Amino acid sequence: EGRVEVYHDGKWGTICDDQWDDRDAEVVCRQLGLSGTPKALSWAHYGQGSGPILLDEVQCSGNELSLDQCKKSDWGQQNCDHIEDAGVSCDPFTVLPFPSPTPAEGMVRLAGGRSPSEGRVEIYYNGDWGTVCDDGWTDLAAQVVCRQL
Repeated sequence: EGRVEVYHDGKWGTICDDQWDDRDAEVVCRQLGLSGTPKALSWAHYGQGSGPILLDEVQCSGNELSLDQCKKSDWGQQNCDHIEDAGVSCDPFTVLPFPSPTPAEGMVRLAGGRSPSEGRVEIYYNGDWGTVCDDGWTDLAAQVVCRQL
């Protein structure tokens, strides 16, 4: 988590928080290789940066691989001050106690792995934990489970 800074044309700079939302945060977390629940923070939540403000009006769909693929103002074109520096929190996986003391319908967990972030996918349904069949299982389905965790 922290203030988002980008490197462009030989210098580091900040991003203005105009239009900044959780979809933009999702792209930042993905670009950094971080899993978890992305959260956009505004108004220099992590402190004001210094130097240039390099991006403004960033509007990601949430599916991009990097901020550079998002709709945004031209590099260096902005109408902001550092009090508007954008921030992001990429909460790490929240690992629930195993088994969860009060599971909710549709909750997922991982079991039997070498670490809390891997294992057999189990889902809570109708009062019991059960496994998920791998028929049609894809990376996209795994991404959904990881986000839910």
